[in-house]
Order: sequence, then C-alpha cells, then structure tokens
Amino acid sequence: MTDYSHDPDLAGVNSRILADGEHLPAVTLKDGSRVQTGTVAAMLQNVARYNQGERGEVERELELAVPTLVKVGLFELFSPQEWAAGDNPGRRFVGLKAQDYLGSRKA
Repeated sequence: MTDYSHDPDLAGVNSRILADGEHLPAVTLKDGSRVQTGTVAAMLQNVARYNQGERGEVERELELAVPTLVKVGLFELFSPQEWAAGDNPGRRFVGLKAQDYLGSRKA
C-alpha cells in the first residue's frame, strides 16, 4: 500500500494555501493509507494559476497532486475524462495527468 503522506514536496505545495504558522496534517484513511490534507484546495489554486498562464512549476505541482486526488476519490466524482473536457485549460491539464496516472497503474 502506498503511503502518500511522506511526500515532502506535496506537503510543501499544500502549505502555500495556509496563513503563516499553520500546517496541514496527513490523515489516515479507513484502508490504512495516509494522505496529505489540503491537496484539493491547493490543486484548485494551482488550476487558477495555470489558467492565468503560469507553466513549469505549477504543472509539476498539479501532477504531484494526482495520486492523492485519485486516492481520496476525486476522479470517482468527476472522471478524468470529464476533467479533461471543456475549455478550462487547468482542469484539462489535471484530467489528462489523471488519465496518464491511472493508465500507468493498469499497465
């Protein structure tokens, strides 16, 4: 079982949504896996940054979030294909990265 909580890069990305001195914990899900909290909120802010034209680091941060977003069920609510559809470039980027990630897990 993958432990998502021990990714200091993701924790660092997620902490940017917080006020100074605050921190986000990792939590244990019922299946025993751990995930970093704040990932969805940070991803939404990064989608907005992407939509404003930022690339490079924001792309890496969005891609870094995908395994945790899969683990918490985000793509069961809206499939990667639904994320990739439409005219929102950041949302499309996340959807395509989720498709790649899920496809690589099946291979």
